[in-house]
Amino acid sequence: MARISLIDENTTPDIAALAGKIRGARGGKLHVFYKALLHTPALASAWFDFNNTVRFLTSLGDRTRELVIMRVAALTGCDYVWKVHETQYAAPAGVTPQQVEALRDWRKSGVYGEKESALLAYVDAVTQDVAVTDAVFDGMRKHFSEREILELTVLIGAYNMQTRLLRALDIKPEKP
Repeated sequence: MARISLIDENTTPDIAALAGKIRGARGGKLHVFYKALLHTPALASAWFDFNNTVRFLTSLGDRTRELVIMRVAALTGCDYVWKVHETQYAAPAGVTPQQVEALRDWRKSGVYGEKESALLAYVDAVTQDVAVTDAVFDGMRKHFSEREILELTVLIGAYNMQTRLLRALDIKPEKP
């Protein structure tokens, strides 16, 4: 059970309207995460807009985005994000079940090529060390443009924030 209460989306007309906006962009679903954020509608709205921008309004491909999100979830131990992305987003993005499982220990898996290994090393550095060594950054420069590196860094940061919030508040995904 979450450490804070989940807000009923029909509490006020403003909350209902915001919940409707979120549902409209999430296949009719209001994830439990947003029910917690609705304690402060302005935060829920800003989070929704930022998350949509980070995920869908960049030059990043679906596969790259999912590898990043799931690796952050693995590193931070966030089952909520892991389960949602494993079940809903990985396969449509071209990430096979074997590749999903390999994300937990990608260095030993041998599943990822040079470009994706550079990406995953960068995710690890940003998430675990915060500071990124020149060697890791040079690996990124070989495969990604400056724009992509910026967008990837923002995506990594956004999902570090989200996974930490979910873990701190002990928010679990709803059962289907």
